[in-house]
Amino acid sequence: MENRPTVYIETSVFSYLAARPSRDVIAHAHQMLTVEWWDRSLPRVEAFASAIVLEEASRGDPEAAVRRIRLIEQMDFLPTPPEVEALARTYIDANLIPESQLYDALHLAIASVHAIDYLLTWNCKHIAAATVRRGLAAINIREGFGIPVLCTPEELLEF
Repeated sequence: MENRPTVYIETSVFSYLAARPSRDVIAHAHQMLTVEWWDRSLPRVEAFASAIVLEEASRGDPEAAVRRIRLIEQMDFLPTPPEVEALARTYIDANLIPESQLYDALHLAIASVHAIDYLLTWNCKHIAAATVRRGLAAINIREGFGIPVLCTPEELLEF
């Protein structure tokens, strides 16, 4: 069997995938790109989620949460060993991720601890941001963990 790239899919991707079509032009474009990635690229990668994704997706509107959960439950889940929480705390202590965004730090840590190739997200404020990319690389090198490529579905359509 060929060695397929590994992708950790963060909650925002499932949110765009499961959402009703948006009237906002940018949000609608993100939705369409997410559907395109899901249909075209997902079969070509080894994709994962986590209990953190499931917990986060369970919040909010109950009807929307059910749609998100149905998608997430199809995924293989990565475990959350103690190193994940410790690494997430390191990101927060280094001011890479705000204290209020613990789940974002946990997503980064899960992908890093498991040496995942790509972390797929639409969260460009606390995850797929240039400053986070740079800080994540510095911390993960120091701590001895993998450095996932933080990207949006639009950036990962080539698979």
